[in-house]
Amino acid sequence: MRESKGPAIHPGEILRELYLEPLSLTPYALAKTLRIPRTRLERIVAEKVGISADTALRLAKHFRTSPEFWLNLQAAYDLKREAELLKDELAQIEEVAAA
Repeated sequence: MRESKGPAIHPGEILRELYLEPLSLTPYALAKTLRIPRTRLERIVAEKVGISADTALRLAKHFRTSPEFWLNLQAAYDLKREAELLKDELAQIEEVAAA
């Protein structure tokens, strides 16, 4: 298993630093545009919750990205965090030899 370098980066950090701040958008304003509860977006930006498929679709539409972009950010974050938590346990699992 290949380990990725660097810390796990929450998609809320990407949303905040690469989209909201440069565009001078508040979570409230973006939530209103996306037609989602303000608290959902505030929690994502505060890195307290992840991005759901629903939110990914809405962000993709608004920012002209893809939903996969947002979901891949979330998946990468989740995998990195979980790998850190399971590091010792995963080290004990034997790898099967390539055929």
